[in-house]
Amino acid sequence: MKKKEIKITVELDDKNVANNIAFKADDMPNVDAVNCRAMLLSFWDSHNKDTLKLDLWTRDMTVDEMKIFFHQTLVTMANTLQSSTDDERIAGDMRDFCDYFAEKMEIKE
Repeated sequence: MKKKEIKITVELDDKNVANNIAFKADDMPNVDAVNCRAMLLSFWDSHNKDTLKLDLWTRDMTVDEMKIFFHQTLVTMANTLQSSTDDERIAGDMRDFCDYFAEKMEIKE
């Protein structure tokens, strides 16, 4: 069985606020760890039928960046929903919401 590893490193200040978030994956052999300002990580616990989440952002993450980050994440979730369930209708509804979200957040291109 093939295995892959993703390593996430979070640097915290003395108040446990994230200063830096970095990740490195086996699939990135010639790339150093990538520094990020935010991350959303979710795992499905099938036994308890519950989502385990870890949402972090650094103090350097701006509000404008967070709006764009959420929009892009929501669009990706709509795409993943369609590819995993083959439910084009509800994925389209999610994309409509993404357009609405972008408009309300004033990030629409």
